[in-house]
Amino acid sequence: MKLVEVIADENVTEAVADIAKRNNAIDFRLAQKTEDGRQAIRILLNDETVQSTLDALQTVISNQPNARLIVIPVDATFPFPKQATKSKKTHLSTSREALYDSVSKNAILDSNFLVLAVLSTVVAAIGLIKDNVAVVIGAMVIAPLLGPNLALALGTALGDLDLIRKSIKTNLAGMTLSITLSIILGIVWPFDIQSHELLARTDVGLDSLALALASGAAAALSLSTGLSSVLVGVMVAVALLPPAATFGLMLGHGQYQLALGALLLLAANIVCVNLATKVVFMMKGISPRTWYQKEKARRGMMIYIGFWLLSLVAVAVVIYLRGNF
Repeated sequence: MKLVEVIADENVTEAVADIAKRNNAIDFRLAQKTEDGRQAIRILLNDETVQSTLDALQTVISNQPNARLIVIPVDATFPFPKQATKSKKTHLSTSREALYDSVSKNAILDSNFLVLAVLSTVVAAIGLIKDNVAVVIGAMVIAPLLGPNLALALGTALGDLDLIRKSIKTNLAGMTLSITLSIILGIVWPFDIQSHELLARTDVGLDSLALALASGAAAALSLSTGLSSVLVGVMVAVALLPPAATFGLMLGHGQYQLALGALLLLAANIVCVNLATKVVFMMKGISPRTWYQKEKARRGMMIYIGFWLLSLVAVAVVIYLRGNF
């Protein structure tokens, strides 16, 4: 459940009440007026109707620059509300706005992102070289590289060019930094390439594509349903940092054939995560609010899915040829 608070001029009270009624609000209350004369209205909603209610409310208050919508999670309420009637239509358990706020933070290129990229690369390199699976898993969890890819998929779903640009910029910066640092470590740090954890990231097969697709879909599903804790498991299952670090280490060590295998695994993970995430977002009905924005996002979506499908085919062909010739 969510508690939606509307703070707007009191002349929209009737319209807000009608929206609450049409969306089967559990409760509707007029609160006290604010100091500037605006009316505060509180609406208690089931998760299934939050998005449609927010869209309708944004239309009503769009011409009021001082209006505000506040969405508050509700852990429990008494008496217990009646269960909403199940619909065949797939619903979000979290609103578009909450999803955007959660994911867009991962597309910010700042000192925190860069420091995490450096630290996770060093940790991953040590774990790979020392054949320590616990250290490698730790690097997977703290690595920030998955976030920009999820933000890219969401930005495309919403037709948000600013988020798309930010996520691409952040993704490239993180990958470049991690690979460059790994190359330097591979040059200055003599190590034995027989480490199981290291060699495992140079062996890529078609099963790696299936794993990455499933993990990318799980990431998108966990975000859209509000179960963000599942992302920790996704980070481990389809981590981008270990193959990136392995690629750099092998390049720095002069093992170009093994470096190619790591690069293929990295490419497979990136392609599959982006493709699977976008498909899940589309199936969950994540789209912009207005008709014009939806049309623009739809065109971008077709280009986006087409690009990643072609990339998936190309990676699969290269993996197949490399394994059979």
